[in-house]
Amino acid sequence: MPASRRNRVAPVAALVAALAAPATALAHPHVFAEARLDVAVAADGTVEALRHLWRFDDLFSSTVLVEFDRNGDLELDTGELELVAEIVHESLAEFDYFQLVTRNGRDVDMQAPDRLIADFADNQLIILFESAPAETLPLSGTIAFGVYDPTFYTAIDFVEDDYMAVENMPSSCARSVVRPDPDEAIAQNQDTLTEAFFNEPGGNDMSRIFATRLEIDCPAAG
Repeated sequence: MPASRRNRVAPVAALVAALAAPATALAHPHVFAEARLDVAVAADGTVEALRHLWRFDDLFSSTVLVEFDRNGDLELDTGELELVAEIVHESLAEFDYFQLVTRNGRDVDMQAPDRLIADFADNQLIILFESAPAETLPLSGTIAFGVYDPTFYTAIDFVEDDYMAVENMPSSCARSVVRPDPDEAIAQNQDTLTEAFFNEPGGNDMSRIFATRLEIDCPAAG
């Protein structure tokens, strides 16, 4: 990377990388976003893609605007938005882009999105991307989808149940949105919430058990 670009990007990368800041220094979320998730189902009944949209809070969005507005016109042009998307893409790679996908309680590997799209509308930063399962994911049993930040720095949630949708869901399946009660979630996971869990220097997955999730229940494959 040329020195001029590196110098320009460094403070910006530090800002946006706050989406993946170390959990040990944090007690509560500092960045907030409203999300939408569309699960696309292929004709053969397998999960084809997850389509994410995150709309960030005004404060974080305004900070991004100030840091990325290289020409000082109080707007983010195409090139500036591409830089935002590039840095967020790089920053979230090690966190699987905050995606939670399980099948019958087991994690499902997801392909990294090729790219993210950044937009700025109504004074809010919007991030969009699409991902797909690394292997064929049939709608069989209980498939769960969600979004969570393992560092607890960013709170991404779905304001309405309809913001978690399924396209082409088979009629034999049922859809539900689960919003865990924190006390119940802790009680149900008490065996795993050890002292070592809380002292993990790289952060822990406690925010995962609080994450709103979309569950699709389908007949098991025969």
